[in-house]
Amino acid sequence: MTLTQPDLSVFTTLESEVRSYCRNWPTVFNRAHGSRMYDEDGHEYLDFFAGAGSLNYGHNNPVLKRALLDYLEHDGVTHGLDMSTTAKRAFLAYFQNRVLRPRDLPYKVMFPGPTGTNAVEAALKLARKVKGRETVVSFTNAFHGMSLGSLAVSGNAFKRAGAGVPLVHTTRMPFDHYMEARTPDFQWFEQQLVDRGSGLDQPAAVIVETVQGEGGINVARPEWLHALARLCRRHDMLLIVDDVQMGCGRTGAFFSFEESGIVPDIVTVSKSISGYGLPMSLCLFRPELDVWEPGEHNGTFRGNNPAFVTATAALNTYWSDDTLERQTLAHAQTIEAALHDTAAHHSGSSYRGRGMAWGLELADPRHAGRAARRAFELGLLVETAGTHDEVVKLLPPLTVTTDDLDEGLRTVQRAVYETA
Repeated sequence: MTLTQPDLSVFTTLESEVRSYCRNWPTVFNRAHGSRMYDEDGHEYLDFFAGAGSLNYGHNNPVLKRALLDYLEHDGVTHGLDMSTTAKRAFLAYFQNRVLRPRDLPYKVMFPGPTGTNAVEAALKLARKVKGRETVVSFTNAFHGMSLGSLAVSGNAFKRAGAGVPLVHTTRMPFDHYMEARTPDFQWFEQQLVDRGSGLDQPAAVIVETVQGEGGINVARPEWLHALARLCRRHDMLLIVDDVQMGCGRTGAFFSFEESGIVPDIVTVSKSISGYGLPMSLCLFRPELDVWEPGEHNGTFRGNNPAFVTATAALNTYWSDDTLERQTLAHAQTIEAALHDTAAHHSGSSYRGRGMAWGLELADPRHAGRAARRAFELGLLVETAGTHDEVVKLLPPLTVTTDDLDEGLRTVQRAVYETA
């Protein structure tokens, strides 16, 4: 691909230095459809980033777009706070019938502010309110959001440093594989819980990602998650699963925890729940935990009705049967085979993932960044993840075609090879 120099002057002079993704992909995008994005100069890019997981059904999915346009053309309510609307009623009915009932999940549905971090804040507040305790346990390399409560339970030192204040009332424990099997799972955690001299205040809850996305695609084993759930029950701690990035089918099943057989007390969902990239989040919890007072946690944009419309269309289209789940698991085998081949040709590299969330860890942490930049030059969007950005992270849309998936994987292999 021959790249021309786009006019980025307004971004570089007016927009804050905090911008990040645009630095990795220095072009101006103006159109997107399915698994592809296009810049204003007509260059085409295969998208294995998918809005950081918020576009599981691709860009401008035609079924979802039609539902949204019909709703807007009929002057449907766009902003409703937490008022009752026909769009919200339809979403709740479909969510109950397509997602909760088939999985025998008892959850109440809360609409916090429209971002994933707000769903996490709501979950933390609720857990502390229910248990009357302050401490929440999280895990090494976790990422739960950029607001203060979410940062407190996140592990990334760079992001935590941006808080500007102490991040308190949390305790970190090792994630699965963090100790490389040198100690039994949860031995240290449980010892602190039972030892009155450990200094660990009785936690209200534990928050965990089943697959740590920003942390480097670190995958928790089902048996590890099952043991964590039992530990929480034994010690009267609520279990919160943060499914903001790995939910909505990213790992195959609708919720990423389904494979393990656990039923968390609280679940946070965002990113692809609207299906169209529109801001929306949910905090789900067992009915007995619904101790909120009216208005105790609210937000002006918690009633994003256009997002309800596209979310309902997504549930109706993709979750009335198991077709998408089976396709995701089939694509997973293709991705794993390609990464296995790539790792075999690059000493010291490894790969890991579930469903359509995968990471290729390279021996030289700088290699991943070089490979991602080369992939962009070759017409592929991928990001890096991990403590040192040492992992090339793959998040293709779940609806990607087999041909597009194969093309993207070949580009990844080429980018890694050419930048070794």
